[in-house]
Amino acid sequence: MSRELKSLRNIGVIAHIDAGKTTVTERMLYVSGAKHKAGGVDFGTTETDDDPEEQERGITIYSACVTFKWKEYTINLLDTPGHVDFTAEVERCLRVLDGAVVVFSGREGVEAQSETVWRQADKYQVPRIVFINKLDREGADFYRVLEEIGPRLNANPVAIQIPVGMGPAHVADPFVGVVDLIEMHMVRFSADDDGRQTIVEDLPENLREDALGWRQSMLETLCEYSNEMMELFLEEKEIPADLIRQTIRQGCVEMKIQPVLCGSALHGMGVQPLLDAVGAFLPCPLDRPAVEGVDPKKTDVALHRKPSPNDPFCALVFKILPAKTGDLYWIRVYSGTIKANSRVYNPNRDKKENIAQLWQIHATKKERQGQVEHLECGDIACAIGPRYSITGDTLCDAKDAIELPSIQFAQTVISMAIEPENTTERKKLAEVLEMLERQDPTFDAVENEESGQTLISGMGELHLDVIKHRLTRDFNLNVKFYKPRVNYRETISKAARVEGQCNRQIGATHMFARVLLEFEPLEDRSAKVIVLDKFFGDDALPNELKTAVMEELRGRAEGGGLIGSFPLSGMRVSLVGGEMREVGSDEVAFRIAANDAFDEGLKAGAPALLEPIMRLDIVTPDDYVGDIVGDLQQRRAMIEATESRGIMTGIIAFAPLKELFGYSSAIRSLSQGRAGCSMEPHGYQTAPEQDLESFGF
Repeated sequence: MSRELKSLRNIGVIAHIDAGKTTVTERMLYVSGAKHKAGGVDFGTTETDDDPEEQERGITIYSACVTFKWKEYTINLLDTPGHVDFTAEVERCLRVLDGAVVVFSGREGVEAQSETVWRQADKYQVPRIVFINKLDREGADFYRVLEEIGPRLNANPVAIQIPVGMGPAHVADPFVGVVDLIEMHMVRFSADDDGRQTIVEDLPENLREDALGWRQSMLETLCEYSNEMMELFLEEKEIPADLIRQTIRQGCVEMKIQPVLCGSALHGMGVQPLLDAVGAFLPCPLDRPAVEGVDPKKTDVALHRKPSPNDPFCALVFKILPAKTGDLYWIRVYSGTIKANSRVYNPNRDKKENIAQLWQIHATKKERQGQVEHLECGDIACAIGPRYSITGDTLCDAKDAIELPSIQFAQTVISMAIEPENTTERKKLAEVLEMLERQDPTFDAVENEESGQTLISGMGELHLDVIKHRLTRDFNLNVKFYKPRVNYRETISKAARVEGQCNRQIGATHMFARVLLEFEPLEDRSAKVIVLDKFFGDDALPNELKTAVMEELRGRAEGGGLIGSFPLSGMRVSLVGGEMREVGSDEVAFRIAANDAFDEGLKAGAPALLEPIMRLDIVTPDDYVGDIVGDLQQRRAMIEATESRGIMTGIIAFAPLKELFGYSSAIRSLSQGRAGCSMEPHGYQTAPEQDLESFGF
């Protein structure tokens, strides 16, 4: 898609849930002329929330991309979710964006997910501008939110606008417009066409003193980043508006400041100046550093690709949408060009991939008339044709291969057991789950051989609830949903020496065999059962009988124990003796004796249950550390460490999986939604006695 790189903006809209991201996006499309009528979240008519689940819930679940023109700029905009269960959508979008608009509610201010997305933007070094929204709501306070941003997000916000009034129309001083502190004039927005027309007026005298104070504050901050501005400021000379804009852009691109604007997106107020700020202050691909990767064959050799059509082609797959006509691979092109009907190389899979078609993206679909013949550096678009690539993979020129850093996603934290109603549904379910895994890197589906269930895992209850609805509504699957059982393991607590016998009359034959075994617990409780042959010497059993005994012991070691048929682990079983007779001592008799000895050894060794332990990495504001630690202790957790992580506190803890079902909701409740947690399996430890007693032991 040909266009000037200087005029291209790849941006995302990020925020806490219900701050107004989708409404901001919708109004941008409307005031730019890309839509003839503005849709509404409450009516399910927005351009980017086109999934039935999103329209029903009134929230964004899947990131969506729209492309539109604003003045001389081409804007690729990604609208992202705000709910914590879908932070992976934000993660993969920020990985490929050049800039972002962070939306805050003028009433609620800096919220939990605001902090999360801000940290994600810091991680990927994404420059930001801030839009304080909903200033026409009861209780809105622009100045309070502005004060919160700096200390809570470790940011440096610089107000370049202030509101004229705040609150709804019925209050004494409602929100009616903004003061532009760069040009020092007032901007109103026409109510007749939902903000498409702006009305620029001279600054009223009653606003001048306050506006001059805020302008002075803005200039003092900006002087730190421009010697020219500093000289003019100290000499008390007029500072040109173009120099102010140039300094704001430089500070924003270098992530030293975040320009702050304000408005009410629902009524189109402030959206036009926001679009102007996107073009004026956020970076184009040329402003960003060259992307860095490694040589796939020599991973210690760093390589770079400049944002130039003359550099070798390289792109990153950041999202996959399964489709019957061919999966849609969303890619960001970092360098070079790519044509339809060409072949590229995937160094992550060491595979050649076909690029059959290239399309512009519109919301979550191919644009109806957006097929293109080629893409250039800076483009965000959709490719059809690859077969092996997954989210986070690199596509590049085979002759000049480079492997870009992949996208790291958080571990799933909650699971649910499912099974089809009948066998005819099983194959269809497997296909659907495989498709959902391709689409969502934070969704896992594995068949648990130990429990016989299929476990689906995700980032929270809402995430799994959405998956449930998709399985039953979108794919018409007859599926039962269960809570997964904890996969305990069984071991022994002490050493034991036991004897097993086969001494029975079958027909005319008297079967006889005696086997001696030693059971010993291992230090590593989660290790597989070790089976050894220590029966040597002149009185040892013949090879064929000993082989039968060892086969039987190994089979038992891989099977279940005495408690709920849970897998065995953490023990050593040794054959140390045996006795046979001339008549009636065959392989069958010794297999029976070996089984009898194995059962006796498990009983004599004092059976114990082992429960899975999870490692928790919690990040929380300091205010909630005490409540979270107290809750963890009630869940039998061991706190390993607490550490300062900038303006947040990190807690490392280990807790039984049994106590952590529903923990993602609990931690949000404890921290007013401001803390986050990731989990991963750590090992096994002895379960409480009451767990053992619940199985009749």
